Amino acid sequence: MELHQIQYFQTVARTQHFTQAAELLSISQPALSRSINKLEKELGAPLFERRGRNVVLNHYGELFLQRVERAIEELEVGKREIQDLINPDHGTVALAFLHSLGSQFVPELLSSFRMKHANVNFQLYQAATKMILEQLRSGRIDLALTSFQEGLEGICWEPLLTEELFLIVSIHHPLAQRDQVELSAVAEEPFIAFKGGYGMRTITDQLCQLAGFAPKVTFEGEEIATVAGLVAARLGVALVPDVKVLDKTKVKLLRVSNPPCSRTIGVAWEETKYMSPVSKVFLDYVKNSCRSARK
Repeated sequence: MELHQIQYFQTVARTQHFTQAAELLSISQPALSRSINKLEKELGAPLFERRGRNVVLNHYGELFLQRVERAIEELEVGKREIQDLINPDHGTVALAFLHSLGSQFVPELLSSFRMKHANVNFQLYQAATKMILEQLRSGRIDLALTSFQEGLEGICWEPLLTEELFLIVSIHHPLAQRDQVELSAVAEEPFIAFKGGYGMRTITDQLCQLAGFAPKVTFEGEEIATVAGLVAARLGVALVPDVKVLDKTKVKLLRVSNPPCSRTIGVAWEETKYMSPVSKVFLDYVKNSCRSARK
């Protein structure tokens, strides 16, 4: 069994089409078919079911694909380890972060880091907390900037900063004349909330529960700008951090006196996955920068 056979099998399994797979691999379709047939004979079992011009994995193929992808991932890790040892000050950091951190916190962090490490590149991903954790576990990203979530087995998470959360209302809302309220004051109000899977949705639900009520969610959004826009249109109220995207000519920020409303942002990484030297350098930089900012 040769490595190119394994790669050919993986490509056919992903495309479910011999012609498309052959084009991606830059080989002829007959050569690809012969390679797969040889692999199947060596394994002693067919891996695909033919359905017209397409193919699908059978039970044996699905089982073998799991092992193949694990083996290829290990080979890629080995290549990365060697490349990192050769050039420890170069490389790429795959970083995921919450949408709300994209307008100011992350750009400023990367800008200051690149001033000292100009040869480091970044692959950036914005997503909900649930998706970010899945990316960490799959090895797609190296580090994540996200709010705290319970049940982080296998994932290390270190707090960096705490953000106050404000109740936002339309400037035409009766509460807009005030600067501070208790959260229970909006127990009967419609809420604009973040979608399930977002850290801010979990935090909102928890804070409302502490205030003695369940939020009456009428609309859900994915980004703070969208949530704030719905609030400005008098469709409800919301809990958000004070970020640049808020149009304060249309919404009023109210400090919540009870319960204290805040969220903690931290950096996370997968405990058992390989971390490149350049990712470690960036991780230390993030920790030290936020530690200095708190002093």
